[in-house]
Amino acid sequence: MSVARASRDAVRVHIRWMIRRDMADVLKTELASFEFAWTEDDFLRCLRQRNCIGMVAEADEKVVGFMIYELHKTKLHILNFAVAPAARRSGVGDQMVSKLVAKLSSHRRTKITLAVRESNLPAQLFFRAQDFRANRVLRNYYEDSGEDAFQMEYRVAAPAVTTTSTAHPSTRAAMTKPPRVRSSTRPAGVTGGPRCGGSPPR
Repeated sequence: MSVARASRDAVRVHIRWMIRRDMADVLKTELASFEFAWTEDDFLRCLRQRNCIGMVAEADEKVVGFMIYELHKTKLHILNFAVAPAARRSGVGDQMVSKLVAKLSSHRRTKITLAVRESNLPAQLFFRAQDFRANRVLRNYYEDSGEDAFQMEYRVAAPAVTTTSTAHPSTRAAMTKPPRVRSSTRPAGVTGGPRCGGSPPR
């Protein structure tokens, strides 16, 4: 157990589809996590889109985290991700990311992307510990503040490839190290989120 995690026992959560009665708890976590919080209308507008999915993490019949993401042909794109303050540093965010990673495959959706505010260091550290890497700076991404964002990306490990050769019949291509989904850093929310369809917030 890490030093950061030792101060709080791990919480085992059940991750399920978000439903309308979850909205009060989701909004409470949203307001506690972001300076520029989504409204209920923002959530509902996203969830009405065919490719937009909402999920909640539930412990002892209480919603302790949520995530909103879009399904695309080759990737998942996280729009919003947050853990309730009382449940942070207890592995809730780790389990939520693991749920998303489990939806990837080496032959279809191979990556997860998201945008994180430049000022949101806790979220950057959390996702970096989940093997996400910043690969691009999105200038003036947020209309509410003009702040830049880092685009972060997680890629599924490439499958092993076996090659044959008459000279070296046992030669094998190197295999990418499997992902390590583990973190002790508190996810303080992702972005305050782009609204939907990849657009920045108002």
